Amino acid sequence: METQQGLDYYRAIPKVELHRHLEGSLRLKTMAEVSRALGLGLPGTGPLGSMVQINDQEPYTFTNFLKKFETLRLFYRSPEIIARITREAIADAAADNVRYMELRFTPVALSRAENFPLREVIGWVIEGARQAEKDTGLHVGLIVSVNRHESPELAEEVVMLALERLKDGIVGIDLAGNEASFSALPFAGIFQDAKKAGLHITVHAGEWNGPANVAEAIEHLGAERIGHGIRIMEDPSIVALAREHGTVFEVCITSNYQSGVVKTIEDHPLRRMIEADLEVTLNSDDPSISRITLSDEYQRAVQNLGLPVHELRTLTLTGVQAAFLPQSDRKILACYFEREFPTES
Repeated sequence: METQQGLDYYRAIPKVELHRHLEGSLRLKTMAEVSRALGLGLPGTGPLGSMVQINDQEPYTFTNFLKKFETLRLFYRSPEIIARITREAIADAAADNVRYMELRFTPVALSRAENFPLREVIGWVIEGARQAEKDTGLHVGLIVSVNRHESPELAEEVVMLALERLKDGIVGIDLAGNEASFSALPFAGIFQDAKKAGLHITVHAGEWNGPANVAEAIEHLGAERIGHGIRIMEDPSIVALAREHGTVFEVCITSNYQSGVVKTIEDHPLRRMIEADLEVTLNSDDPSISRITLSDEYQRAVQNLGLPVHELRTLTLTGVQAAFLPQSDRKILACYFEREFPTES
């Protein structure tokens, strides 16, 4: 039986994060400051928290989870704010001992409050990320996200703009949004072309809808990684498909619980996915909305799901190998983690 470690133990572990949304990573204090400065008329940090974070008293459903983003979209009012929230998201990850991170952001969402040009929004995020890298030493790849409920034409525009900045830290594209109501198939050609042009592919699937969406993402969009994907366990044939393709799953325990995909933390299928020989990584998704850090997810994997502590090393090294980096960089990163990761629990 594993020794029950405190959160400080998990904070000390060097981590990789492949699935964190910028729009779900805003500091509550920053939101309150921006609201006061711009006269947005929003309440102080206490009441504001209930508008932008999941609380114990509210329903754990995906519609409630997505509703938090409606308030969050009010804050993206200037280049300075967008660059600031990017810097702060990376600084918070660095403080949690994340050593490599891929931060995804949705240019359309960041542009809407002031109708900013998408090209400029992408530039502001890149600027903030590069400054944060200098300040923290945390290496960050950026993933540009588009939504299923928006038009393929808009997604194509975003992908073309992302391709313009490949040399500036953009490493991949992501399809997100409400998979229960919107198919990924209209985006298949766009994602296939993007992959050929040099962008890596990750797709949210198998979270709010069934395992068929995971197969769709792998077979039609060329997904190398799947965001969440935990409902794959409902179909052994798609589990086999994912194993065959070496597809990597970006698992996020707490958000899967808070969005109603699993009834309790203990019901989460992370261990079953590992036992099925799927490639699995552990991530925070939207740490501000969920009021967590990646260290909390590590602790919950061990203490709530019964994952052996030594398995955290495997999950972390899987994250290294699944990073959207050149192979030479992954090798260097793997050597670093093999050296730095604690060998004893």
